[in-house]
Amino acid sequence: AMQAVLDRLLSRVAMASVGIMAGASALNSCIYDIDGGKRAVMFNRFPNPFTGDDSGIQKYVIKEGTHFKIPFLQDPKIFDIRTRPRAIPTVTGTKDLQMVNITLRLLSRPYIDSLPQIYQQLGLDYDERILPSIANEVLKSVVAQYDAEELLKKREMVSREVKEQLTQRAHDFHIVLEDISITHLTFGKEFATAIERKQVAQQEAERQKFVVAKAEQERKANVIRAEGEAEAAKMISSALKQGPALVELRRLEAARDITATLAKSKNVIFIPSGSSHGGRGGDAGTGMLLNLKEA
Repeated sequence: AMQAVLDRLLSRVAMASVGIMAGASALNSCIYDIDGGKRAVMFNRFPNPFTGDDSGIQKYVIKEGTHFKIPFLQDPKIFDIRTRPRAIPTVTGTKDLQMVNITLRLLSRPYIDSLPQIYQQLGLDYDERILPSIANEVLKSVVAQYDAEELLKKREMVSREVKEQLTQRAHDFHIVLEDISITHLTFGKEFATAIERKQVAQQEAERQKFVVAKAEQERKANVIRAEGEAEAAKMISSALKQGPALVELRRLEAARDITATLAKSKNVIFIPSGSSHGGRGGDAGTGMLLNLKEA
């Protein structure tokens, strides 16, 4: 008798456990959680008989928290609405046909109120489908308007123009771009070679400018020198016409210079000539200068 009672008790406990597990499973299939930084849109496989909603994606957005759903009838699609970074590399050509490698960094998130349209048109991987294509399109369009050298000098302007166009294009797909920046910009070997050749040509041009300027200054100096010599010759000619005083002055200046030079030499000896015995007046002859060298 005790064994029969114990068996019935165990059977009831087992049935209750199965019922509890079935109830917990059913309850779990009726609820779902939306974590922080996420939103959801509801997909109805069939029209909802309780709320009157049509089948398909509903037009409202479900916020964070725990919510109820009808199992097998409703399927929530959860979006991550936090800002996410993405780097998009591309290779494109400049206005002067130079190839340039550009990497664009984007910070993007979806428009929360547009999540139903985003899911209907693009799906949960909307950013994978849209951002690379529109970023490449805008970059190629903007870069093609500038020469390679202008890309380096006007990088801020290029970045601003890319940001304006890309923001507008992303808006058409219900995507918010919170930041856009060019993080990498390099050119091919051909451009580096062209830059080096240009620098050499510029240096050569500067050297030729210096040579031309120097020649011009020398020409002007020669003209001024010639004008001065002509003026001096004119003054000498005029002085000679007036008398021998200028010639005598030049002779005295030359004699003074010679005397000053000889006075500095230790080996020069002046020997005056003796008085002339013939003639009148006993005029003195010309003396001699001897340059004696040490033995």
